[in-house]
Amino acid sequence: MNKIIKQVRNELKANADEQVKKSSQRFCKEKVKFHGVKSAIIRKIAKDCFLEIKNLSKKEIFALCQELYISGFCEEAGIAGIWADRIHDRFSPGDFKIFERWINKYIDNWATCDNLCNHAVGSFIQMYPDCLARLKRWTKSKNRWLRRAAAVTLIIPARKGKFLKDIFEIAGNLLTDEDDMVQKGYGWMLKEASRKHQAQVFDFVVKNKANMPRTALRYAIEKMPANLRKQAMAK
Repeated sequence: MNKIIKQVRNELKANADEQVKKSSQRFCKEKVKFHGVKSAIIRKIAKDCFLEIKNLSKKEIFALCQELYISGFCEEAGIAGIWADRIHDRFSPGDFKIFERWINKYIDNWATCDNLCNHAVGSFIQMYPDCLARLKRWTKSKNRWLRRAAAVTLIIPARKGKFLKDIFEIAGNLLTDEDDMVQKGYGWMLKEASRKHQAQVFDFVVKNKANMPRTALRYAIEKMPANLRKQAMAK
């Protein structure tokens, strides 16, 4: 296992660029650790190195993912998220606790949060919708990234028109959250839901706009026609 982790880190270091590192940090308010590697190269490293581990057990692959998360480097976390999603066909209900622990202990920026939740955790929830109740509990967490994760986990399902009732419940729980990362997260979720359910999302926004932060509102209505956006933004 240490061999593949070492290989990943050597590849990242070999492709590190100081300008990319500086540029990446500009997208995060928090101080985040970066090697300075472009996204396309990260995906290639993840794909190539996965070939070395694809026959390992799920437990072993998850252990490698956790080792990458522990490093604190955004690119290593990105590879961990890609690997976790690569084995989504092996997920089981108990994996929810693993994802929750990773988010709670290791995630410290929006990019790492979204990388894991949009794909691996989103795939998991589509496989095990009974776990939606547990996902909703994240909206009450003191950890801002678990609260954001509750929303961004449903980005892909929302785009497909799924889980609308649950999406509105999560958005309602997060409605007055003061953290802009959470506001952007649930606003994005509503925006994706509007692709298939424009009228329902519009009604939700109008009903709640007096209490909804403008950041979340703007995200939610971004894909709507100009006349609806104007109505939603009106005082």
